[in-house]
Amino acid sequence: AAMLAKGAVAKPEDAVAPGDAIKDPYVLEFLDLKDEYSESDLEAALIRRLEDFLLELGEGFTFIGRQRRLRIDQTWYRVDLLLFHRKLRCLVIIDLKLGSLTHADVGQMHMYCNYAKEHWAYPEENPPVGLILCADKGLALARYALEGLPTKVMAANYRMVLPDTDVLQKELESTRLLLESRGTIRPKTWKR
Repeated sequence: AAMLAKGAVAKPEDAVAPGDAIKDPYVLEFLDLKDEYSESDLEAALIRRLEDFLLELGEGFTFIGRQRRLRIDQTWYRVDLLLFHRKLRCLVIIDLKLGSLTHADVGQMHMYCNYAKEHWAYPEENPPVGLILCADKGLALARYALEGLPTKVMAANYRMVLPDTDVLQKELESTRLLLESRGTIRPKTWKR
């Protein structure tokens, strides 16, 4: 029992920020959806391929439920997906959007996070994180709508197909240069 208690203590080096745990974009090509689909089609496909979806989200996510109902005043709402992130030690609420991010989406997610903090989260957990998964988050709108919120709400794009090879190559090259400039990796020593 002492070993279990010792193992349960969080170490400072294990700390992860929500921005580090949530990536952008997500590639949902494995869902094999047709060109036209609804939010419920997207959600159903994610649930059918839950293991693949959790792997795409990244390490530490666990599934809690879908279409979790909550009532505020006389109105019922539904959270598309409810997850828990083990390293962040918090609930992660995912709202699926087919189109572009709107300020109303951000307000809705802020409300969901506040409700979840009060009614669903345990006292020892960190405050919930909201993730709006949309086809296009729009950088300016995302910045103005998401900055300064007291709750952690983020938006990320999803893609139904991987980008073409040229786009991937450019992204890999820019990431390599960034890591070299930070000293994370050594400068490129091989030739093409």
